Amino acid sequence: MNSNRTSVAIVYHSGFGHTRVQAEAVREGAASVAGTDARLIGVDDVESSWDLLDAADAVVFGSPTYMGGPSAPFKAFMDATSGRWSQQAWKDKLAAGFTNSAGINGDKLNTLESFSLFAMQHSMVWVGLGLLPGNITTDGSPEDLNRLAGFLGAMAQSNADLGPEIAPGASDQRTAAHLGRRVAEAAARWRSGELATSGVDAETVSV
Repeated sequence: MNSNRTSVAIVYHSGFGHTRVQAEAVREGAASVAGTDARLIGVDDVESSWDLLDAADAVVFGSPTYMGGPSAPFKAFMDATSGRWSQQAWKDKLAAGFTNSAGINGDKLNTLESFSLFAMQHSMVWVGLGLLPGNITTDGSPEDLNRLAGFLGAMAQSNADLGPEIAPGASDQRTAAHLGRRVAEAAARWRSGELATSGVDAETVSV
């Protein structure tokens, strides 16, 4: 990643393609912020991508919610970071998360809580969704941002009998894109502050 740009890595697992749609929306949202490099990293490819994760200013975690928590492949990724945890190699990076399930609730909050606790173990700094809940009044709509009323991260819902070309729906994708933008904007501010405290002129770095 270009050292003069803010870098956001989105590491995710998708069992049937739905969570990949959500991950792509997060990436598009992050990439829409000027001066940001946003990369998708599937957990199946993480062995060749550790350097990208280590160099990132922010890491966004994504997984479907299976049986009330992150999927087994994503949990295997989490466990594989134990060496970095012991060295606190990701300390002070920004972190955020997203998840998808077939159920409206689906215990998605537990997955996001798992991600946030994981981030805290790595001494990262968590970035929440930053949106009021949508579709909570008679004037609301399922097309509102944050229609599932999540706060810790971006939630999406995909009917089990619909493919990823249809679900998750547009509002959930826009909510994921909002999270990506928020993380990228926060990472740019965070990086500028780090440069300033280290004595580097932040104005010389494109963010």
